[in-house]
Amino acid sequence: MGRIAVVTDSNSGITQKEAAALGIYVLPMPFRIDDGDYYEDINITQAEFYERIGAGAAVSTSQPSPADVKSLWDRLLKDHDQIVHIPMSSGLSGSCQSARMLAEDYGGRVEVIDNQRISVTLRRSCLDAQVLAQRGSSAAEIRQKLEETGLDASIYIMLDTLSYLKRGGRITPAAAAIGTLLKIKPVLQIQGEKLDAFAKARTSAQGKKIMLQAIAADIEKRFGGLGQHDVVIDMAYTNDEEALLAFRREAMEEFPWAGDIHYDPLSLSVGCHIGPGAIAITAIKNQHFSEGL
Repeated sequence: MGRIAVVTDSNSGITQKEAAALGIYVLPMPFRIDDGDYYEDINITQAEFYERIGAGAAVSTSQPSPADVKSLWDRLLKDHDQIVHIPMSSGLSGSCQSARMLAEDYGGRVEVIDNQRISVTLRRSCLDAQVLAQRGSSAAEIRQKLEETGLDASIYIMLDTLSYLKRGGRITPAAAAIGTLLKIKPVLQIQGEKLDAFAKARTSAQGKKIMLQAIAADIEKRFGGLGQHDVVIDMAYTNDEEALLAFRREAMEEFPWAGDIHYDPLSLSVGCHIGPGAIAITAIKNQHFSEGL
């Protein structure tokens, strides 16, 4: 019997195919488009999704049903001693709290971790959990370590359009109209629980410069001016890989020590709120959990 299974949701950016290769288990996030129910990476592709919302389809997001969560846990516990379940940040979804309530019925065999991550930063948490499990940590110990270090990450996202924030009621129609007229490219940030405004750029080039400067400042100030092996740079995007790859080249020139920067599409339950053409960059403090293996 395997000791610990690592479970997350599709907001980690880990596809079902990649999950199978990594040995991680991914719950697909559900959402509704017009009158149909969909599960990310199961019965709809990224391209199909953005085609639908671009045509004006109504989208609402949800969280995995208790039945789906328990079904996966019950199956895994037949072959594993414990589970660490790492959903998206509790500040961005209620799925974490729901999972914690369900875990109360499992007698300590399921630990739900809330370390305030999403997308590629959440993916890194899952990889760290695997390493800690390999080193012999219990599920409770993994939870403690990941929650202690959860805020050692920064995310900056530049949006291409304000129309999807307007659709979701996150900005007023008037603000969206002014922003569109002025061709503003908003830069948002996630520093822990919430998605907040960070800066307003007049051009994509200015927005990318703002994000690179913000990452450099965080490395120096928030992460204590760490060396090149102590920070991991990752990236994400919505429906425009070409734009992401151009920004990735800039980032690799700015941070040559970062190596071949990993990137993923942002999950669809995020993409429906910010729309296509968004690009994001993250910095994550490397905890060196794999040392000694």
